[in-house]
Amino acid sequence: MEEPASNPGKIKTIRPETLEFIILYNQLKGRAFTGNAQLAEVLGFNSPSSITEIIKSRQNIDLEKFKLFKSHYKDYIEKPKYKMYDNENPPISMVAEPGIPMYEITATASGVEVYNDINDTHAVGRMNFPGIEDCDFALPVWGHSMYPYLENGCWVALKIIHDKKILPGEVYYIEWGDYRMYKRLLAGDNTDEVIAHSDNTSEMIGDRLKYAPFVIKIAEIKKLCLVKDIHKKHNH
Repeated sequence: MEEPASNPGKIKTIRPETLEFIILYNQLKGRAFTGNAQLAEVLGFNSPSSITEIIKSRQNIDLEKFKLFKSHYKDYIEKPKYKMYDNENPPISMVAEPGIPMYEITATASGVEVYNDINDTHAVGRMNFPGIEDCDFALPVWGHSMYPYLENGCWVALKIIHDKKILPGEVYYIEWGDYRMYKRLLAGDNTDEVIAHSDNTSEMIGDRLKYAPFVIKIAEIKKLCLVKDIHKKHNH
């Protein structure tokens, strides 16, 4: 396989085998293999960075390498628990185990809420309730920039938007540059831009909004996930 370009962008279409590989990777890392270096050697990649490019959805995995991966780690793969659907005939549930994976990522900064990389974490459970069947995964909310719509500590069911078609006014989880955050995306002055808006407009620093809106180029968004449902924590 070719080594990744120096500044790769996210691929437009993630093939089903790549999606399944990413899910299996997150399930098996630390159990079937210790890290990317070991996995790269098993699959015949020249560098562990090739694994990183696939996991970050920057390139698809070669089908033969995917078959080798499943064959080599077949004793660790619980079938049909992690069997993925194909785009032509998706079942009601993506996997035999109900629900979507939940990743316990945490914020790494306050004010501007930046989250740890989801690819560095393991699923801590599964979310399952009506209305999230077409969602891909769930993440928690840390911080107060989207209050009251998203409360600190609640869990959000997310659907990956591969074509980056944005519905102005909807709330998204976005990854761009080194930032990962929840924002309400509004139409920008130019068609190639959106305004990242925070619902919390009550907190101020002096005479300025603590969570001020800012402009993002759509092309710079690495991952775009629509907030489909919210599971708010209960107050006891």
